[in-house]
Amino acid sequence: LEFRRVLFRSIKKEKMKSLIILSSLFALSCSKMNKELTPEPTSNQTEIMNKENIYQFKVKDIEGNDFDFASLKGKKVMIVNTASECGLTPQFEQLQSLYSEFKNNNFVIIGFPTNDFMGQDPGSNQEIAAFCQKNYGVTFPMMEKIVVKGDDKNEVYKFLTEKSKNGLGDFDVQWNFQKFLINENGELERVFGPRILPNDTEIKNWIKGTNS
Repeated sequence: LEFRRVLFRSIKKEKMKSLIILSSLFALSCSKMNKELTPEPTSNQTEIMNKENIYQFKVKDIEGNDFDFASLKGKKVMIVNTASECGLTPQFEQLQSLYSEFKNNNFVIIGFPTNDFMGQDPGSNQEIAAFCQKNYGVTFPMMEKIVVKGDDKNEVYKFLTEKSKNGLGDFDVQWNFQKFLINENGELERVFGPRILPNDTEIKNWIKGTNS
């Protein structure tokens, strides 16, 4: 009987340890969503020299028309993966507000709907377009729905998330509404977690080219 009690206490302790570890990992994951994502510095200059830019890509917009990223030369660009049924979906409002404020200052937002996170954008491209317009008055360019993670991820997101292509770093797309900032030369410059609002001061300062 005493042996069973000791065994029971031991198992209970191990379960508690596992719960604590899982809780810590979940908290760490959520905290990363609230931050600018910064890669580790690299000493491999070859990767930097061979980095690509966004202008090589052509995609389809949400209406099925061709969209050439080369048309954005000289502009700062925010690329964001969106979803219509996510807890972060209200960020569409801030995205539209940011676009309205800076669209005449060589800045554009490109939205890529994705159903990669818990099936939170299951609709067709037409349904997504109608949702964005009706609920948030979205006027910034929206592309067709794509895959942003895993083996089948779109070529644009391979560029955004792979250091060998972007020269900046490897990045996981953590959730809907992660923000990739592209400078006027088509180069990936900064990455912000999903919970950072589009109208965050750091993002606005980046658009304006100020540090304060």
